[in-house]
Amino acid sequence: MGNRDLSLCHPQHRILFEPVQIGPVVAPNRFYQVPHASGMTEANPRVRASFRGMKAEGGWGVVSTGAVSIHPSSDDSPLPYARLWNDADIASHALTTEAVHRHGSLAAVELWHGGAVVMNRTSRLPPLSPSGVPWAATHVGFMGQQRPKPMDSRDIDAVLNWQRAATRRALDAGFDIIYVYAGMGYLGYEFLLPEYNWRTDGYGGSLENRTRFVREMLEVTRDEAGGRAAVALRISLEELRAKASDHYESEAHGVVSLLSQVPDLWDVKMDSSPNDCGASRFRPEGAHEPIIDFVRTVTDRPVVGVGRFTSPDTMVSQIKRGVLDLIGGARASIADPFLPDKVRRGESDAIRECIGCNICIASWHDGVPVRCTQNATAGEEWRRDWHPEQFRQTDKPEHLLVVGGGPAGLEAALVAARQGFQVTLAEQRSDWGGRVLDESALPGLGVWRRVRDYRVWALSQLGNVAMYTDSPMDAESIADLAPDHIALATGAQWTRHLYSALEIPDQPLDGPKVFTPEDVFANRISGERILVFDYDNYYLGGVIAEHLGRRGCNVVYATPAGHASAWTFMTNELPYVYKALGEQQVEILTTTNLNGFDGEQATLSNLFNGQTLERPVDAIVLVGLRLPNTSLYQALLQSRAGGHKGLQGTGINLVGDALAPGAIAHAVHSGHGFARGLLEGDAGLYRRDEPITLEDPQPVVILNPATGS
Repeated sequence: MGNRDLSLCHPQHRILFEPVQIGPVVAPNRFYQVPHASGMTEANPRVRASFRGMKAEGGWGVVSTGAVSIHPSSDDSPLPYARLWNDADIASHALTTEAVHRHGSLAAVELWHGGAVVMNRTSRLPPLSPSGVPWAATHVGFMGQQRPKPMDSRDIDAVLNWQRAATRRALDAGFDIIYVYAGMGYLGYEFLLPEYNWRTDGYGGSLENRTRFVREMLEVTRDEAGGRAAVALRISLEELRAKASDHYESEAHGVVSLLSQVPDLWDVKMDSSPNDCGASRFRPEGAHEPIIDFVRTVTDRPVVGVGRFTSPDTMVSQIKRGVLDLIGGARASIADPFLPDKVRRGESDAIRECIGCNICIASWHDGVPVRCTQNATAGEEWRRDWHPEQFRQTDKPEHLLVVGGGPAGLEAALVAARQGFQVTLAEQRSDWGGRVLDESALPGLGVWRRVRDYRVWALSQLGNVAMYTDSPMDAESIADLAPDHIALATGAQWTRHLYSALEIPDQPLDGPKVFTPEDVFANRISGERILVFDYDNYYLGGVIAEHLGRRGCNVVYATPAGHASAWTFMTNELPYVYKALGEQQVEILTTTNLNGFDGEQATLSNLFNGQTLERPVDAIVLVGLRLPNTSLYQALLQSRAGGHKGLQGTGINLVGDALAPGAIAHAVHSGHGFARGLLEGDAGLYRRDEPITLEDPQPVVILNPATGS
């Protein structure tokens, strides 16, 4: 675990660095990176190993995998998932355990069978379910037409054998903690819940019977581990706690009581992803506590849980109040892999706190390696050799001028300064943050201000940075400074373009009562009846509709997409977007296009069948197309071409939204990549990972779907 000196640690926080016994192994501290998806499968074993290893280097005492399939009947494709099916998978995971052990941390593996939730699109095996009850997903990305097979005794025995075989492979790969997964709709969870489990044999009916399968999974795991590794149970408790029980305070209390001494570790969580990994817009830090607070009173085994913890004081409170023994981190460990080390050094102000935007979760839905708004190095540790806390140092401290103090400009300035450049940062407004400053004032987005606050604080700690607000820059004033490098982080501007049936922006809609988000930020919206037309499809259109509803406006929200703020499904926000809009009595029109507005009435039509409808409104807010602000860039290019001495040999670069509008995560990554590129050349180049393969690939034994043998 590297240097464990606690001399600089705040006395109140030292409890977080106490070792914790977990069965036959010892966690060196209470910081536990719980299992979370990374989007990095066996196709990217080195990317994955470096991503997890970085967290061990940063002080996380336990570092876990994401879900690792134990058999082809648990096939979640096209979503990314890991496997332990053959020896090549062992070698792939061994890269991760080696990277984690190198820093003295424990490595945990989340063995997993998806049951009825997976569709086995690649393996084409029937999914398995206690009673054949399918998961009827409501989003097309999760829909499929393969329904599950009701499990018979041979299926149950087969799954137990697959868990045993996967445990053996996990031990060979070097894991110290081995999971049984009974959460979030997957197979173990399906046996626990009566809605899934309609069985009348010894695995169904009473609570004792419904826990039998999970107990047996734990027992075969423990038997195979043979004291070489601890056994953990990851379980969702939200639905169980809501169920009454004849013998216990709730069925959740009953399950934990019945299995109290079976696992070495309890990893407790919520049931659905929007609740378990709730966005900060709707779920505060520590939101799990009302559901999982009882577990520590029922078992004497250590308990780990999450809550998007970023404050060490909150972590200490969880420990001292007996809620948790280990502080689980998923998103927090992505945003700052060195969070534990910063607490140990008494540098809590330096923590790059998670903002709960859930862009990391969207990466899993996208099927790509994880990305993070706060931490541009996430997923780039091996590919680009980016370390979140270490930077190459220039031997020629040239002058970099950054114009624009939004997320891209702040990140570019910070990384360049940490590399030893002399940095001047100029912002035309009176405060830092750009779009983050504007958007964080809207309902639920206050935590997003951390993007600005962390970088402004970090820049203030450096002696090679000059920061100026209220400083608009033009080509002449920039040329007079004669910088060696220029980064133009001048952002993008929302437009009034309508939407075409070709699914691209159409001609602008002009008029005095047609507004954009910039008008919302500046409080220039007038009228009582407002139509928000959104084809940006991410959070902003929905937030603006909610904001205007809170102001007392009668709001109609219209979108050509199939849902309000449709892309927020990717970030676990969609159910709560509808709840928030419903609370403000916002009318929602989906698959609807805006055709025109005469100042009093908006004309709309169904995107597919052309059926028209009208709404009387006083104003329209268009949330659709953003275009980069490049006028200063063009002026500088012209000035340099005209021979201005102050710009000769100067690199002139666009970064962030000024280069290509995107989410805040894209802007931060762009600014980071630009600054790294000052020393590393083309930051767009990265190493391509390759899977580990066997010369003679081994077959995977599967059940005969017809006979079960």
